[in-house]
Amino acid sequence: MRRMALRFALAVSATFMLAACATIGPPQPPSLELPKPPTDLRASRKGERVNLAWTIPTMTTDRETVRNLGPTLICRGHGELSSCDNPPGKITTPIPPTKAGASAPKPQASYTDVLPSQLESDDPSAFITYAVQVLNLDGRAAGFSNQVHVPLARTLPSPRDFRARVAKEGVVLSWMGEIAAVPPADVQYVYRVYRRADGSNERVMAGDVPAGVETSFTMIDANIEWQKTYYYRAEAVTAIHRSSSQQEIEGDDTPEIRVFADDVFPPTVPAALQAVYSGPGQKPFIDLVWAPVTDADLTGYNVYRREEAETNPVKLNAELIKAPAYRDENVAAQKKYFYSVAAVDVRGNESARSEEASEAVP
Repeated sequence: MRRMALRFALAVSATFMLAACATIGPPQPPSLELPKPPTDLRASRKGERVNLAWTIPTMTTDRETVRNLGPTLICRGHGELSSCDNPPGKITTPIPPTKAGASAPKPQASYTDVLPSQLESDDPSAFITYAVQVLNLDGRAAGFSNQVHVPLARTLPSPRDFRARVAKEGVVLSWMGEIAAVPPADVQYVYRVYRRADGSNERVMAGDVPAGVETSFTMIDANIEWQKTYYYRAEAVTAIHRSSSQQEIEGDDTPEIRVFADDVFPPTVPAALQAVYSGPGQKPFIDLVWAPVTDADLTGYNVYRREEAETNPVKLNAELIKAPAYRDENVAAQKKYFYSVAAVDVRGNESARSEEASEAVP
């Protein structure tokens, strides 16, 4: 029995050893350390510049952490890219730091390519294709990133002599432009102006003006707040309108110009002033009425009076009059009075006086 037990134990031990040996596979080849191609390449065009951005790979195609990175090739060509024989650019990207946590920001790389002028086209459907190839230290890549298409439609030069001045209606903007050739039916050239308030980086479109056969352009930005500082810049935009999509290509910007919207402009002069005497059977007075001034910043009116022999009128009201009417009860018999009215805004700017209206007291 003891001998049989020993034989059984040896058999079981041998079985386990064979099973353990069966888990050892053939030796694995060394990693090629090929960075995984980026899948989020983005492109935007402004004038002749194409701005590219993508996430730097942190893993290899063998699912290992990237330890070394070679250069990244910028690839450009017509149609779908199959090779990157003459890259227009090459950059060196650092090995991204390893950070714990899924919320850590992904390392980014960017490159700005300058389109040769001969590539710009009057065909609104023409485009150029971009991709990047991230190489290892041996100069090998696992393939292209995703490929992105950038339109090649022509853009107008940046506006010239861009100026701004403050007027009663708002900020008046003017510039010189180019005579635009007649574009295809689905293309439009416009000049666009942007505004930002002092202390803010948010840009707001102030307006746009179609380009054409004119070379001198003017627009008014009335959507401002007085006593604030603004910065303006302008650009040419090529708008491509298709039934399935709308696309815009921005041209180069003008330098920013600074404007302080100082309201030194008086309101509109009141009009249609009338003076009517009333007195029989009561204390005499003269009623004045006039057409209301519709300026948004109007705060009230001042009423002025002079007598027939006087040349300098005197203001009658101590406080601003809110309604377009006034009663003058300080009148005397056998005198003729001449009245005028001025409008006043919230910043105290006073208009010129209206045309006079006269009335005699019997």
